[in-house]
Amino acid sequence: MAVKFDLNRSQFITNPALRFVAYAVVALLLNVVHVVFLRFVAVSSVTPDLLLILTVWIAVVEGQFTGMIAGFLFGLLFDVVSADVLGSNALAKTAAGFVAGYFWKENLSLQTIGNYRFLFVVALAGGVHNLLYYFFYVRPMQISFGMFFLKYGVATTLYTTVAAVFPMLYVNRRKDQ
Repeated sequence: MAVKFDLNRSQFITNPALRFVAYAVVALLLNVVHVVFLRFVAVSSVTPDLLLILTVWIAVVEGQFTGMIAGFLFGLLFDVVSADVLGSNALAKTAAGFVAGYFWKENLSLQTIGNYRFLFVVALAGGVHNLLYYFFYVRPMQISFGMFFLKYGVATTLYTTVAAVFPMLYVNRRKDQ
């Protein structure tokens, strides 16, 4: 049995353990960025969900099941760090990973991430995420669900989709080189 080495492929691409460790490190860094720095770019208290973008990325690259697990773990991590209702982000990001996983195609993940389809997947997964997440926060006496969802759900989805342009352009540029 001969072992072939492909010098054009990085160890992070070929070794799943290293890839998952890299995903975990990126998730921790994005969590810190989200909690500490994103308030400076907030528009009317709406910020992009960077962990959702990472969840969609993982679902498109690794598949639906891995995207769901990543979404659950990232959501649980964010719930713990942000002192949010435990499990609300975990449930919403799990559903987002499930939806985004439908766009996984073996050996075509970079083509999906490197063009506008990635933005569509982020917007769709973000809509599902925000619908579930904000469902638990609406108090019927304070504000209607429709107004609350328009103000936070749609705005957050759009802001997250705009933020997803940066990884899309990065992959697109790397793909061309």
